[in-house]
Amino acid sequence: MESYRGKVLFPIPAITEITFLINKNLGVTATAQFLESLNTTAYELIKPEISDYSRSAAILHQYNDSNLDFVDALIVAMAERLNITKILTVDRRHFRIFARFTARLLRYYLNKDRRTEKNDR
Repeated sequence: MESYRGKVLFPIPAITEITFLINKNLGVTATAQFLESLNTTAYELIKPEISDYSRSAAILHQYNDSNLDFVDALIVAMAERLNITKILTVDRRHFRIFARFTARLLRYYLNKDRRTEKNDR
């Protein structure tokens, strides 16, 4: 993420999905470390507003054949409200259906950081 230059807003509802993926792939210790890091993160943690929930329901109805999940719909609703057009994700497929968003793979930034670290050695 160090290669990304810009403010990163971190939607709090995404924490559940992220901890699931971390636990599945890296285990409980890594999950706990991630949760501990939220106290000192440079990312701005943002909460959904009540209106985001009704908008996410409308999004789920509108795209009911796309297998979009609640958290992704809520992130889209929050992004619309905040006029955000770039979304970092580990899975672009759900965000591709929304023409207004550029969904960059978080993996791209993480891999770029790893390449930079190797070159710095």
